Amino acid sequence: MGLFWVSICFSQVKIKAPSAKSDQISDLQLQRSSPAHAELLLKKTELQSELESLLLGYTEEYPKVVEIRYSLTILQKESNRILAVKAAESSKLTLALGKLMVRKSELETELWQLLRSYKEDHPDVKRAKRKVEIYEAAIKEILG
Repeated sequence: MGLFWVSICFSQVKIKAPSAKSDQISDLQLQRSSPAHAELLLKKTELQSELESLLLGYTEEYPKVVEIRYSLTILQKESNRILAVKAAESSKLTLALGKLMVRKSELETELWQLLRSYKEDHPDVKRAKRKVEIYEAAIKEILG
């Protein structure tokens, strides 16, 4: 009788599988604790600090303010790429990747500035585009 009762008790125990939502939360925690994310966060923090300082004396239209806002937008896009990496591939989120992403965002900002003054076929614009492409290729090689 005792064995029968034990089997009834165990048959009523339900084991819950981890939910998709908890998997997503753990994925985000892994990405946010990665060296790559930390590197991007450091750069974003530096830029936000500089922006706040500039806004004390200048308007939103001030060229350096506009430039920093553009840079922050680019960094956010790169940060979103990191957050999209699955937990199983989190080993790819190295400091080197973060540095590549930060440098690429700086180069994209330089390209953006050049395009405000020159046409697409200008040699300086072409050089800047090529640099951005090289960094993007390296990032894609790491992320797959």
